[in-house]
Amino acid sequence: MLSVHVHDVAAFIVPQLGVVGAMKLQKLVYYAQAWSLVWDRHLLFHEQVEAWDQGPVVRELWERCSRTRVVERVAGDPSKLSADQRATISAVLAFYGDRGGSWLTELSHREAPWVDARAAGHKQGAVRPAISRAAMRAFFSRYPTSFRTIPESVARGTSAS
Repeated sequence: MLSVHVHDVAAFIVPQLGVVGAMKLQKLVYYAQAWSLVWDRHLLFHEQVEAWDQGPVVRELWERCSRTRVVERVAGDPSKLSADQRATISAVLAFYGDRGGSWLTELSHREAPWVDARAAGHKQGAVRPAISRAAMRAFFSRYPTSFRTIPESVARGTSAS
C-alpha cells in the first residue's frame, strides 16, 4: 500500500461534496481517521490530529487550505487510497457529509478524544495538543456498529448507548 497523507484523503473528499468549508473538511478527515482506526484497524493517514479551539485539525491540511473559508480543490493524490480506504471515507461522508461545519465542530466538542486532549493540553501548557489515536479508537469503538455503518447515536457525541 502506498503512503497516504491527509492531502490525499482531502483530495478524495472534496470532489464528492463539491465545494466544502475549510473547517468542515478538517472534521471530515478527523472522522475518517477515527473510523479507519475502528473498522480497518490502521491509520488512514500519517499526520497527527490536534485539538484546536475550533475542534480537531490536521495542521498540514490547515496550512494548505486556510487561505480561504471554502475549499474547491486540494492538491493531493486520491489514487493512493486503497479500495478499503475509499469505502471507509465514503461511509464517513454518507453519515457526516450533509451536516454543516458548525454542527460537526459542536459534535467534536462533546466527544472525549477532543475534550480529553484539550484538558491534558491545558495542564501541560500546550495550545494545540495532539489527539491520541488510541483515544479515537477507544471512543469510537464503543459504538455498536456494523462494518462501515455509523449508528445515528454517534450524532449525540457523548454516549455509545
